[in-house]
Amino acid sequence: MTKCTTPSASFPRCKGRQVIARFDGGDVTSDGGILLLRQLDREMGLTRAVARRLSDDRDPQRCLHRTETLVRQRVFGLALGYEDLNDHQALRHDIALQTAVDTDGVLASQSTLCRFEQQADRDWAVTIHEEMIEQFIRSFRRPPKKPLYLDFDATADRVHGQQLGRHFNGYYNHYIFLPLFVFCGDQLLVSYLRPASLDAAHHAGAILALLVRRLRQAWPEVKIVFRGDSGFCRPLILNWCDRHGVDYIIGLAGNKRLAKLALDIDYTSAIRFEKSWEKERVFGFIEYAAKSWKERRRRVIVKSETSRRGFNTRYVEQQFLFSDRTSCHEWWPNQYRLLLSGLAYLLLERLRRIYLKRTDFAQAQVNTLRLKLLKIGAVITRNTRTIRLMLSSQYPEQDLFLKLASKLVPG
Repeated sequence: MTKCTTPSASFPRCKGRQVIARFDGGDVTSDGGILLLRQLDREMGLTRAVARRLSDDRDPQRCLHRTETLVRQRVFGLALGYEDLNDHQALRHDIALQTAVDTDGVLASQSTLCRFEQQADRDWAVTIHEEMIEQFIRSFRRPPKKPLYLDFDATADRVHGQQLGRHFNGYYNHYIFLPLFVFCGDQLLVSYLRPASLDAAHHAGAILALLVRRLRQAWPEVKIVFRGDSGFCRPLILNWCDRHGVDYIIGLAGNKRLAKLALDIDYTSAIRFEKSWEKERVFGFIEYAAKSWKERRRRVIVKSETSRRGFNTRYVEQQFLFSDRTSCHEWWPNQYRLLLSGLAYLLLERLRRIYLKRTDFAQAQVNTLRLKLLKIGAVITRNTRTIRLMLSSQYPEQDLFLKLASKLVPG
C-alpha cells in the first residue's frame, strides 16, 4: 500500500512558530566526511588488497556486489560508527556511502552482508592479518632506527548469546571471548580472537615468532622489544626471546621472595615520603630467578611507590583498540568481524598519524575523529556528470577538512 503522508513529529513552538520534523529531506547524509575515508583507502590500497585475497564461493553470475564492495561497505560503516548489519538496510541507499565504495547502485543488504560473512574461515583471518602487517611495513619509508616495541594485550570481549567458544570468566563475571591485540605504537598488527577458557598468553609466543620473522625479513637489523603484562610472563616465551635476540619488558607478579629482595628500594621510597609527605616513586634493579626459569637469573625493575596509603610495589622483568560486535554463532565470522574493525581502525589511525600532525586532533581518539571529521551533514545531488555534496555551512572544521582533502587528493 502506498504511503500518502510522511510521518512527522511536532515539538513546542519557537518564537510563536510551529516546529515540525519530517523525514522528507530527500538525499541527505550525516556522513559527508566519508570522502576522506575513500581517499585514505585508495592511498593505502587497503580494502582492495584484502578483497583480492579472500576466497569467495558465491556464483559470480548471480552476484550483484563484488567482494571488494562488500568489504569496503562494512569497513567504512564501522569507521562511521555503524557496527550492526541492521544499519545497512537504510545505509545501502545513502549516496555518500555508495560514492565512497565506488558504485552508483544500491549497496548490499543486511542479509547479503551476513551471508558473505558466513564464508569466513581460517584463511580469511590469515590473509587479513598478513595485509595488516604489510601495511605496517609500508608505513616506513626507510628501515626504523628506533626499536620496535610490540605491545601484547589480552582484552575481555563480552558476549550475550550462545556463540561458539564463549566461556564464563570469574574475574569479569561474564561470558566472554579473550582476544589478543598487538600494537606497535598506535599501529595495529594483530587482532586475534580467542576463547576465554585458555591461558591469557595462548598463542602469544607463536604470534610473536611470526611477527619477528616477517619484520626481520623486511629490516634485518631492526631491534625488537616484546612488552606485556604479567599474563605473558611465561618461560617458553622468555627463553625464545633470549635465543632469538628479542628484548623484553614483561610484568612480573609479586611474591615474598621479590618483596624481600626489594626491601632496600622500598626503604628508600619510605624515607623520601617521610620527608616530603608527598607520594614518592623510586625505581631500582634486582636479580631474580623463579623456579620455572631453572635458576636462570634475570634483571628485574622494581617500582616502589609510597603514599599515605602505604607501599605500592611493582616488578617488571627487563631484557631489553577496537573490539567489534562478535554476535555471530560461528567462530570464524566473529574473527572476521574483529578484523573488519581492525581495518577501520587502520584508516583512522593513518589519518591521525600522517595528516593530523601538529593539529588539535593529533592525539584524538577514534570517536573524536569520527565526530569532528566524518559526521558532516550534507545534501547530495547526483546526475550523469557530477556527484555533489553540499556540506553544512555551519560545520566548524571547514578549514581543516579542506586541507585534508587537498593533501589526500593527488594534484
